[in-house]
Amino acid sequence: MTAQLNPRGDVAVLVPAAGAGVRLGPGAPKALRPLAGEALLVHAVRRIAAAPSVHTIVVAAPVADVESVRAMLAPVAPVTVVPGGAERQASVAAALAAVPAGPEIVLVHDAARALTPPELVESVAGAVRSGHDAVIPVLPVVDTIKEVDAGERVLGTVDRSALRAVQTPQGFRRTVLAAAHAAAGDPLTDDAGLVEKQGVPVVCVAGSELALKITRPFDLALAERLLAAGA
Repeated sequence: MTAQLNPRGDVAVLVPAAGAGVRLGPGAPKALRPLAGEALLVHAVRRIAAAPSVHTIVVAAPVADVESVRAMLAPVAPVTVVPGGAERQASVAAALAAVPAGPEIVLVHDAARALTPPELVESVAGAVRSGHDAVIPVLPVVDTIKEVDAGERVLGTVDRSALRAVQTPQGFRRTVLAAAHAAAGDPLTDDAGLVEKQGVPVVCVAGSELALKITRPFDLALAERLLAAGA
């Protein structure tokens, strides 16, 4: 059954999904790779659509796959699909341009984080709604981190207490994200990075272990196990 988005919601979610995903191995664009019989993008959109404040979802798909992605997502949720760009930043900008009047909170979410729970979508949106211009979900860094030189010689141990691993969705006041993309020079893979360059404070909220990024075959296998366990 197709999920119904909230016509009174104040959140638009952009999903740049045009990347190749070379680290996942040869095959279809990463967002279209299968996970338990459905594309990563389908899993991601289904969870976004379950967040009660979401008004609009816009997916930036590979240019050659726009029609097939539109057909794939039609049974999942009412989604706008636009052609993506060669770089992630161009895909986000294209999706942002397709957001209708209304939503003033914009979230940017990676399709590769296909198991992200709706509760995290709401947490990020809620933090923007409370007055923050830019919000990112994070997890503490648990591994020991070493700084090394070009020859792989250890230079020192980094204090991990001040480090965070960043996830998506990243949330922004709509005007802030639009201004950051309008002023962008070199493309970045992180929208919060664009906003930081504009001098806008970015705050953190607690992330989710389920919002893991599916980048390598091992990640895909782990996600399949999590789904089988009811994630």
